[in-house]
Amino acid sequence: MISKIKKIISENANRQHEQIRLSKELEWAHVYHDSIRGKKWLEELPLNVGRWAGNYSFFYVLNRILSDYKPKTILDLGLGESSKFISSFLDNYLLDSTHTIVEQDKNWIKEFQNRFSLVNRSNVIFCPIKEIEIKGQKSNSYDGFSEKVKGQFDLYIVDGPFGSPKYSRYDIIAKIEEFDSDQEFIILFDDTNRRGEKDTVEDILTVLRDKKIEIFTKNYIGHKTNTVIATKKYQFATSL
Repeated sequence: MISKIKKIISENANRQHEQIRLSKELEWAHVYHDSIRGKKWLEELPLNVGRWAGNYSFFYVLNRILSDYKPKTILDLGLGESSKFISSFLDNYLLDSTHTIVEQDKNWIKEFQNRFSLVNRSNVIFCPIKEIEIKGQKSNSYDGFSEKVKGQFDLYIVDGPFGSPKYSRYDIIAKIEEFDSDQEFIILFDDTNRRGEKDTVEDILTVLRDKKIEIFTKNYIGHKTNTVIATKKYQFATSL
C-alpha cells in the first residue's frame, strides 16, 4: 500500500513538473515573437520550433546573441532549424560573418538543401558519427571533427551530434582545449536538462576554469533547458 501511494505521489509530481515546463515554454514563445518584431525576414522564416529542434527559449537567446553581439565567426554543431535561423541572419543582418555547420548524416544534408537554400557564407562540413569512449562511457562523436574544423569562433552552437546518455556532444571539448587565456566567446548548449549534456557542460566549465578564463553562465529553462557560457565581453548574454 505504501509503495502504491509513493508511486502516485511521484507520478503527480512528474505531471506537475511537466505542466510547469510547458507553462514556461508558452511564456518563452511570447517573448520570442516579441523579440523578432520588425525583422520581416525572421517573421516569415519557415521555422519549426521544438521537438528535435531548439525550443522557444533557445531561439530567443540565439536571436538576442546574433542581434546584440554580431558574432563574426559561428560554429553550428548539427544541421537544422538553427542553421536556417543563422543563415537568414547572415543574409539580412550579419553581412560580414561566416557560419560553419557540422552534420553527421549525408542524406539529411541533401534533404535539407532541397528544402532550404543557405547563403554561401554558411558552409556545411560532413563528419559521420562514430562511437567513442569518454571516462569509460560510450558517447556519439563526429568522426574527423578536429581535422575538418579548424580555428576558433565567436559563437558556438552545440546541438549535435545525436545525444548520448553520458558525456553527450563531447566534441566541443576539443575546441575549448585549444582556447588561450584571453579567448572571448559565447557557447549556447542545447538540451542541458539531460544528464549527458550536463556531464559535458560540467567538463567545459572545468577546462575553462583550469585555463583561468573568467566565465559567466546561465540556464534558460522552458520545456527544455539551454545553457549559455560566456566570457566577460559577452557576459550580458547570461541575463537576457
